[in-house]
Amino acid sequence: MSTFGVEEEFLLADPETGRPVPAATEVLKAAWEEPAPGAVHPELSQTQVEAATVPCATLDELEHELMAGRAHLAAAASSCGVWLLPSGTSPLGGAAEPVDEPRFRDIADRYAEVARDYQACGCHVHVGVLDRETAVAVSNHLRPWLATLLALSVNSPYHDGRDTGYASWRIVQQSRFPGAGVPPWFRDADDHDERVARLVDSGVLVDEAQSFWLVRPSPTWPTVELRVADTAVDVSGALLQATLSRALVETALNDLSLGREAPPLDDQVLAAGVWSAARYGLGGAGVHPVRACRVPATELLDELIVRVAPALAEVGDLAAARELFAGVLRRGTGAERQRAVGEPLDVVRLLAIGVSYED
Repeated sequence: MSTFGVEEEFLLADPETGRPVPAATEVLKAAWEEPAPGAVHPELSQTQVEAATVPCATLDELEHELMAGRAHLAAAASSCGVWLLPSGTSPLGGAAEPVDEPRFRDIADRYAEVARDYQACGCHVHVGVLDRETAVAVSNHLRPWLATLLALSVNSPYHDGRDTGYASWRIVQQSRFPGAGVPPWFRDADDHDERVARLVDSGVLVDEAQSFWLVRPSPTWPTVELRVADTAVDVSGALLQATLSRALVETALNDLSLGREAPPLDDQVLAAGVWSAARYGLGGAGVHPVRACRVPATELLDELIVRVAPALAEVGDLAAARELFAGVLRRGTGAERQRAVGEPLDVVRLLAIGVSYED
């Protein structure tokens, strides 16, 4: 059974205006002063922070880590007079302020206006694998399922105080960067590394660790890193992404052990699937990655569940995954829950971790 871990990115919001506030340095300093499991990190903008779990073996262990990480960062934010916001984008918008660190400054300079209001927050799932070669082969197998994972996770319908009409505006913002979206099909790890190096040599990536592909071999850890999901409204959403991601990786590993390589599906069809998932979430049409036609997004979700059910059962997660999945259908995706509130400032108040909506 593979270990897995999660990185969650959050926005920092002003309690009065609901807009992002550049308080990451102060919040992280407060967080680092208190011992806690996992780790907290800066992000590209001073309006963002990240909590990362340790590698976990079970869903229960991961749930404990996620809850502790959110509580730790929310307490640090509160001590600095700001709110911790689990949303893929800020409902009210505001200017981003790059963290004063050489790599982040280079990114901000390289992408100019594209990066100036980029404050997108994702839920990244890491699943342990044997080596980099395996990570690339597994990533090939995951390409058809990325759009469905996105549709399940959408949680960013607002931008700058307006309803964008999209369920995940984060993905739209991310698509403006080179090296974004579904990665190409790679022959092997050398092919992957050569293609990334060409993008760096072309001047469109700052370094080899900077691609925006929705799945990739981690540049730091022996893991497959799935970067497709919006930051979840609550821990249950992050848990669902994590358990489905690990099950997809385990299923791919089984296929590879039987000599089944991933088919090189049409890049444009896969990109259309990601766009449709960002636009409609679970509430509209998706694009079937093999048949290359429109189908209900829920049909794709059913296919995903069928594919990973044996892997979920093998690690004892099938019942929990079904319960988490039923919760999304009952409560709605994050985007649907945000829209049900209506006014963006009220959305901020609803989402803020550790804050009562009535406060």
